[in-house]
Amino acid sequence: MMSGEKNSQKICETTKKNPGQKKRLLTQLIFAIVTNGYVQGFLQKTIFKGGTKKFCVPGMNCYSCPGAFGACPIGALQAVIVSVKYKASFYVGGMITLFGVIFGRLICGWLCAFGLIEDLLYRIPVPKLTIPKKVDSVMRYLKYAILVVFVLLLPSVLTNEFGIAAPYFCEWICPVGTLEGGIPLVLLKESLRNTIGFLFYWKFAILIIIVLLSMVVYRPFCKYLCPLGAIYGIFNKVSIIRLHLDEDSCVGCNKCGSVCPMQVEPNKLPDSMECIRCGKCTDVCPTEALNIGVKKKG
Repeated sequence: MMSGEKNSQKICETTKKNPGQKKRLLTQLIFAIVTNGYVQGFLQKTIFKGGTKKFCVPGMNCYSCPGAFGACPIGALQAVIVSVKYKASFYVGGMITLFGVIFGRLICGWLCAFGLIEDLLYRIPVPKLTIPKKVDSVMRYLKYAILVVFVLLLPSVLTNEFGIAAPYFCEWICPVGTLEGGIPLVLLKESLRNTIGFLFYWKFAILIIIVLLSMVVYRPFCKYLCPLGAIYGIFNKVSIIRLHLDEDSCVGCNKCGSVCPMQVEPNKLPDSMECIRCGKCTDVCPTEALNIGVKKKG
């Protein structure tokens, strides 16, 4: 088995040599700025409350971030999960479904700001860790358990007398909310610094663990914890934009699998629910048997 350090070196070399990865990085940066570029929020120590906050951005993005122009799909879904009579849950669910049907997990690879942060952390030149395949395979199911329990089940059954539920995933797990919303607001507002307690420190600890793991393991949050990635992964087999394999052109060299940071074998499972459509496999394919798009090349 290839060591984590050698695999990391191959991934970094692929990024440097191929313009496709530079294009992806530029897209990630632009989208992060577009969705979280409300500078006045940081200057005025508040959050944006304009009309765009009614819409969900495709990737994980904290509603309470001072710079956020849009809402987070998971946060919005939790907020309206029991509000069927108000049609809000259909609206949010419809937006998530639309994103999934069009893009699948390409959103994770190209449009998620937290995914970008994980990508940059993994570039830090420290020894990398290879998770044993059997352990990794089991841990991948954790994000689906989190989706079912914390995003769907608990907000549906644990409500107050007014039928309102707490956003359990956002409140107890989400490192994105801590990084984009919790920490900036605590730093900006002295009144909040005087009220922080166990919950803040608990989530801060989760964030620190994710940050440290992201330096040695590629995208641990995406692989093991992200409920939005779990949802989009389900759409990977039917999404309009997807990874295509031309079996006639494939020579079975497995270069695609050797550089895949998500440990997918694109020449065997191009529709894998774990594939984030990062394009590293298409960059190294010697026969151009792989491509990302609406349809196969040729």
